[in-house]
Amino acid sequence: MYSRIIVPIAMDQLEHGETVLERAKSLLDEGGEIILLNVVEDLNAYAQGYMIVDFPLELIEASRKHAKTTLTDLIEKHRISKARVEIRVGGAAGVINAFAEEADGDLVIIASHRPGLIDYFIGSTASRVVSHCKCAVLVDR
Repeated sequence: MYSRIIVPIAMDQLEHGETVLERAKSLLDEGGEIILLNVVEDLNAYAQGYMIVDFPLELIEASRKHAKTTLTDLIEKHRISKARVEIRVGGAAGVINAFAEEADGDLVIIASHRPGLIDYFIGSTASRVVSHCKCAVLVDR
């Protein structure tokens, strides 16, 4: 079993995130902690140059607030006694891997969609997490 499980959840994949969350509960040691992680993608500088100056920051902040509220509600809905929410900004795979190391996680459970043609050329977030994460990774389909 595991004492600190990190569950990255994308806001557009909440249903799958709930399934992964239940799996995390079943693998958690008594007294262990589940950390729900959402990564808000940052807009690159090139894209920001074409937008109104404050718009990207407002968009990112709104996404952070929405994710925090949504994931906090999931913790309550699934009755997880020891859990917390972390919201980070950046590229998903890199942030997940860095956070797993920073938080001293011993398992990352990540949802993965069925790969399409594009995933074979550039790779999915889940495959990059599996390839580079320093702790155990469980991919849930």
